[in-house]
Amino acid sequence: MTDSPRVWNRYVAIGDSFTEGMSDPDPSQPGAYIGWADRLAVALADVAGSEFAYANLAIRGRKLADITQRQLPLALELAPDLVSIVGGGNDILRPRADIEALAAQLEDAVARIRATGADVLLATPTDPREAPLLKHIRGRHATYAAHIWRIARRHGCAVIDQWGMDSLRDWRMWGEDRIHLSTDGHKRVAQAAFAALGLSAPDGDWAAAAPGKVTLSRADQRRADRAWARTHLAPWVQRRLTGRSSGDGRDPKRPALGPLDPLR
Repeated sequence: MTDSPRVWNRYVAIGDSFTEGMSDPDPSQPGAYIGWADRLAVALADVAGSEFAYANLAIRGRKLADITQRQLPLALELAPDLVSIVGGGNDILRPRADIEALAAQLEDAVARIRATGADVLLATPTDPREAPLLKHIRGRHATYAAHIWRIARRHGCAVIDQWGMDSLRDWRMWGEDRIHLSTDGHKRVAQAAFAALGLSAPDGDWAAAAPGKVTLSRADQRRADRAWARTHLAPWVQRRLTGRSSGDGRDPKRPALGPLDPLR
């Protein structure tokens, strides 16, 4: 850490379920989530002091167009000095996803934020090579990650390198649905974000694989996969077939800038 770390006072997070915080339950609010962005905001507040304020406009299920066309204007109205924008994951799952178009859409959003003078925090996808649903579209994720690094270089953005985090190649870092991070996973990503912003060492325990990782036998893995498909995959497919989203009817959890309470 530098002697004089950068200080941000107005942080706004936009995105989908990843930034909303699923599956990192908030013990003080049943049905609500904390997540890496909230945890990062607490760490940023420790650096900034009493003047710090935070808003989180992310809503689960949102595609990149909604994030850039609806959430972003609302975020810019709050006059932030730091914006995290993470999206595209829900688009990539679609069979006809156009990765080049997604990258162009993201870059346009980043340029709009940077034009205000605010800093931008991006995040690569994780490497899905061991994920039962996502490993088949690993190439799309890799291509999108490469675009994110290119956008970051062109516009001077910080990047959470989730693809390079060995710690996330452990199912203990993920919720039961295998799509959203667990509390431990969100904590590690928050630490990675803090480091990406230059506020701690670039390599820490958050990036390394945790000891004690358990590897299932093939038979146990097949049983676990079948149970997961019944419980989590089938409802997801049903929503896609009926044109519904898990975020339908939901509002942002922190629509206005404000101080944070300590996390439990």
